[in-house]
Amino acid sequence: MEIARNPTRAVRIGSITVGGGSPIAVQSMTATATRDVAATAAQANDLHAHGADVVRIAVDSRQDAEALAEIRRRTAANLAVDLQENYRLVRDVAPHVDKVRYNPGHLYHHEREKPWQDKVKLIVETAGEHDTAIRIGVNCGSVDPEKQREFESQDSLAPMLASAWEHCELLDRLGFTRYVVSLKDSDPAKVIEVNRRFAEERPDVPLHLGVTEAGLPPDGIIKTRIAFEQLISRGIGDTIRVSLTVPNARKWEEIEAGRQILSDIAAGRVRSVVDFGRQSLNIISCPSCSRVENEAFVELAQQVKEMTRYAEEHAITIAVMGCRVNGPGETDDADLGLWCGPKHVNLKRRSEELGAFPYDEILGRLREELDALIARRTSSVT
Repeated sequence: MEIARNPTRAVRIGSITVGGGSPIAVQSMTATATRDVAATAAQANDLHAHGADVVRIAVDSRQDAEALAEIRRRTAANLAVDLQENYRLVRDVAPHVDKVRYNPGHLYHHEREKPWQDKVKLIVETAGEHDTAIRIGVNCGSVDPEKQREFESQDSLAPMLASAWEHCELLDRLGFTRYVVSLKDSDPAKVIEVNRRFAEERPDVPLHLGVTEAGLPPDGIIKTRIAFEQLISRGIGDTIRVSLTVPNARKWEEIEAGRQILSDIAAGRVRSVVDFGRQSLNIISCPSCSRVENEAFVELAQQVKEMTRYAEEHAITIAVMGCRVNGPGETDDADLGLWCGPKHVNLKRRSEELGAFPYDEILGRLREELDALIARRTSSVT
């Protein structure tokens, strides 16, 4: 199937180029603790060997940043770094990577009195000095709070778009055009809509596509496939990531799934299901990455999936998040949410905190809340 791609500009990321008509690049992310140099370099090399065009690594501390230099020496993969709340770490990591990703919503966590424009300027200047590309990564659960206040609370896409466009305009004014944008949500329909609207306004900017917290395979692959089919078939998308909740040794499955989806789209083997999961149980879970503070998170996600099978016909969303970075915010829109700490799992009903429970108690507590929710909904329609 011949697809007319959007005429995005070309952006070089190490040895590859995204946009400008280049083949769609496939990415993944390490799930090991970044400070564990040997394990992280080994996983980066494994992903690279399985065909990852870019491998992303999270940096959450000075210790992580120091480890990155040695990781760089041990791998030939094109590396992207995921800056967390501390934007200032860009000065330590930029010399060792090919792309820096920052989240506009995370710029408020440090130095709240400093304008976000000054923080972005530091990122841009540092990236320029070290021949590094940038990704502006906007996520549904961590949107710029100033932008959220400008729109109705039920409109989750407008703040994401406004934030992305505003940051693009700033980078353009600073004379830095070597950037890509991502706009991610756990709902495939929202991913389709937000990227379609962004591309209409800025067809020149390469887009990184992904469904955040897609979850366990095969469901996570199906959700992602739906979004990618609808967007790539319209010429939207220059690089992709399939975010799956899998053990460390199976992270390469993200690359395999991404390649298969692209191959199927090129061959015309697509399905047109945009309204995914609206009338059935929907379990979303974040991909395993180095931010996860307890590897039991992956097993817990699988246990949640198995335990909740009896509720498959109910239109309920359960979110299982692996860390404190995205967990609190990205469980707010779920009917029931779990975000995992080192020793306890925090349980939520929408944005309401229900308490923190040990890993060996959380499933029973979750079932109680799920049964109560089903009972309330059933009684309201009878």
